[in-house]
Amino acid sequence: MGWKGWAWPAVPESFDLTALQHLVVALLGGMAVGIERQWSGKADGPRARFAGIRTFTLLGLVAGLAGWLWTTGLTGPAVILLAGLGALVVVAYQAASRTDIDGTTEVSAFVVLAAGVLAGVGYERLASGIIAITLLFLVEKKQLHRLVRRLDVVEIRAGARFAIMAAVILPLLPEGPYGPLGGVRPRQLWALVLFFSGLSFLGYLARRAVGRGRGLAVAGLLGGMVSSTSVTLTYSRMSHDAKLPGRSLAAGVMGANALMFVRVLIATLALERSLAVALWPALIAPAAIGFLLFWTGVRNRNTDSEQKDEDRNPLQIWAALQMTVLFQLVLFGVSYATATFGQQGLVGSAVLLGLADVDALTLSMSKAATTQSAPANAAAFALLVGVLTNTIVKLSLALVIGRGAYRWRAVLGLAGMAIALGVALYL
Repeated sequence: MGWKGWAWPAVPESFDLTALQHLVVALLGGMAVGIERQWSGKADGPRARFAGIRTFTLLGLVAGLAGWLWTTGLTGPAVILLAGLGALVVVAYQAASRTDIDGTTEVSAFVVLAAGVLAGVGYERLASGIIAITLLFLVEKKQLHRLVRRLDVVEIRAGARFAIMAAVILPLLPEGPYGPLGGVRPRQLWALVLFFSGLSFLGYLARRAVGRGRGLAVAGLLGGMVSSTSVTLTYSRMSHDAKLPGRSLAAGVMGANALMFVRVLIATLALERSLAVALWPALIAPAAIGFLLFWTGVRNRNTDSEQKDEDRNPLQIWAALQMTVLFQLVLFGVSYATATFGQQGLVGSAVLLGLADVDALTLSMSKAATTQSAPANAAAFALLVGVLTNTIVKLSLALVIGRGAYRWRAVLGLAGMAIALGVALYL
C-alpha cells in the first residue's frame, strides 16, 4: 500500500508527575525482587540464573513504560515490549534448565512484569501488594519448605476439603432469605459452617505448631477477631473431648471475649467517636479480666499440653453443622421476639441484638448516635446492656454445653466479665 496509506499513531499524552510516580513504583518493585535474588546468590556463581538487581530493575522499568504506553493508546508498542521481555525470560530458562530446573527466578521475572504493567496503568497499590507477597515467598523459602515437610496426609486432606467448601460450594449457594421469621440464608449459614470448621482447623494447626495447650488458646484468641460467640460455642463443644486440656480451651474463650471488647471500642471509634468516648471506661475492667485469664492459661500449661496431637478430623464438619443449626434456631427466636413484642426502645433493641450478634449491635448503636436519634451516653448505655446480654448468653453456653475443667473456668471468667459490665452500668 506504500507510504501514502500509512500514518504514525497518535501522539501520547504528556508524561506528567502521576505517570512518573507509577514508573517509580514499577522500578522499585523490580529492584526489590532483584535485591532478593542477588542476596540469595541466584545472580552469580556456577548455578546463577539470568537476572540480578540490575536486570530486575530494568524489567520493572520497561514493564511500567509498557503500561503507560497502553494507557495512551499505543497498545502495539506496549505488546511488543512485553512480548520481547517474556521471550527473554523463556529463553533464559531454557538455557538454565540444562543444569538446574529451578524456575523461581524466571517466574519472579514474570511477576515483576505483571506488577510493572499494573503500576504503569495506575494500579500502583495492587502492584506494590503483589511485589510484597512475592518478596515474602522468596525470603521465607526455608520456612515454607520446613512447613511443607511437617505436613502429613491429615493436613493435606483437610486443606483440600476446606478449599472445596469455600471456593466451590459457597459461591453456588443462593443468598436467600427463604421462609418466615427472617428466613434461612443458605450462603450465610454455610459461611458460618466455614467459620466453625476453619476455627477447628486453625486450632489443630496451632496445636501442631506450638503445642496442644498454647495452640488452643492462641486459636481462640485469633477467632475472637471474628466472633467471640462462635469461639465460645465451638470450644464448649470441644470440651467434651477428654484429650483436650480444659484450661487451654477456657483460656482461648477468655482471649476471644477480651478481644471482643477491643473490637467494639475500635468499631465505635471509627463509626462515632463520641460513642467511643462515652464507652471506653466501662470496657477496661472486663477486657483486663479476659486478657489476664488468657495469659494465665497460656503460661500454666498442664502436663498433656505437650502430647502429640492425634486428631484425625481437624475440620470437625459434623459438629460445625450442628452448631450452625443451633445458631439458626437462635436467629429464629430473636426474629419471633422482635415480631411479637417489638423493639421496646433503645435498650430493648440492644438486648435483642446482643442475643445474636455484637457487631450488628455496635453498628446499630453507632448509627443511633451518629443520626442523633439518641444521645451518645444513652447509646453507650444501651450498647453495654447488649454486650452484657451477649456475655450472659456465652456464659450459658459454657455452663450448659461445656464439660470438665473447661466449664467452671470459662463460667467463672465470663461471670467476672459480666459482673464488671454490671458494675459499669450501675455506676
